[in-house]
Amino acid sequence: MVKFVLSVSSLFFPDWHACCCFGHRVADCVKHNWLLPEYIEDVLPPLSWRLESVRRAILDLFWRHGYELVQPPLLEYLESLLTGTGHDLDLKTFKLIDQLSGRHMGLRADITPQAARIDAHLMNNQGVNRLCYSGSVLQTRPDSMLGTREPLQIGAELFGHAGLESDFEIQTLMVNALALAGAGNVFIDLGHVAIFRALVSQTAQSSAREMDLFQALQSKDTRLLAELTSDLEPALAKALCALPELNGGPAVLDHATSRLPAGVEIANALNDLKRLGKMLNQRGIRVSYDLAELRGYSYHSGIVFAAYAEGYRDAVAKGGRYDEVGKAFGRARSATGFSIDLREVLSTGEVPGRVGILAPYRADDAILAERVAALRNAGERVVVELPGSVSDAAELGLDRRLVFEAGVWHVKPFLLV
Repeated sequence: MVKFVLSVSSLFFPDWHACCCFGHRVADCVKHNWLLPEYIEDVLPPLSWRLESVRRAILDLFWRHGYELVQPPLLEYLESLLTGTGHDLDLKTFKLIDQLSGRHMGLRADITPQAARIDAHLMNNQGVNRLCYSGSVLQTRPDSMLGTREPLQIGAELFGHAGLESDFEIQTLMVNALALAGAGNVFIDLGHVAIFRALVSQTAQSSAREMDLFQALQSKDTRLLAELTSDLEPALAKALCALPELNGGPAVLDHATSRLPAGVEIANALNDLKRLGKMLNQRGIRVSYDLAELRGYSYHSGIVFAAYAEGYRDAVAKGGRYDEVGKAFGRARSATGFSIDLREVLSTGEVPGRVGILAPYRADDAILAERVAALRNAGERVVVELPGSVSDAAELGLDRRLVFEAGVWHVKPFLLV
């Protein structure tokens, strides 16, 4: 049986290759070995250097806060990679067969479950354990039309503490990391999966029905939600249908108290959201609430959150509490964390121009060699013009050059030479 893959671009350009082949038919495009798959791209300078600079700065931030760096493998056995993560991550994971063992393997689509495995199974710390990571993940589909299937994920996870203090630490750390990436005027949108779970537990519905309700809430499809709850007890149906409307500032939590049924789980969840919001406000971090936002519902167990910043269409960071994932690896651990797609964050906004100094090639000039070494040791970028080459300052990203005047090597702008 032959399988056909229908891309988004083929819906509009059925005879043309996706995205990068406008103007060439498929038969012509396949001749070019430089083509990349859809939603996969090279990162070129100067953005590539910018990515690496910000990545280093954020990892240094994590280190100063006591987070230990781990580097999980890109490839794992599928059952280990997907254990406890739910159906949504399964659909995002590329799968293949290990030629050595014959077992199914997967390319990681998210590093968070790997960090949970390392904490539960390898490090076996008894107290609080702080881990951080940075690396590419691969996903079968992008999160948005303009997204990538190879995000550069950087994040931090805190294991072994169940209180709001750890949620607060993680979220303030996230805001500081985003500031290093140039994302300003950040606010955090808070939700809590326990509210939806408490309501669904009263419906006695199948897991398929639960996922239908979940999808309707995620898309805020109030019409579909009304249809799905039409056969439920009126008070419960009304509560579920109220969730998409319960979003906004602190007053939302007061409205939720009056519109949702009384119960320990819901009351505790609303109280946690209120307390955490106040803690973040005291640090100058703006907070909003959305009780229908259930990102990562399949494996999150408590407070979930997303960070938004001025100039960005979508969330610039996401995270939440996932206390049950470690149980699948033999040790249940309280856990909360976040991740940032650096490629997505840095793709918006102006990339700083490259700077550097062009130096002539003089193999026997010790004074010039010392001057070049001193500039490099001071953090300057110095490119030596090789014999017989024609150096283009714009191509090399250089704005100055070394000039010999009055027995001294001076750094001068190109325009003044």
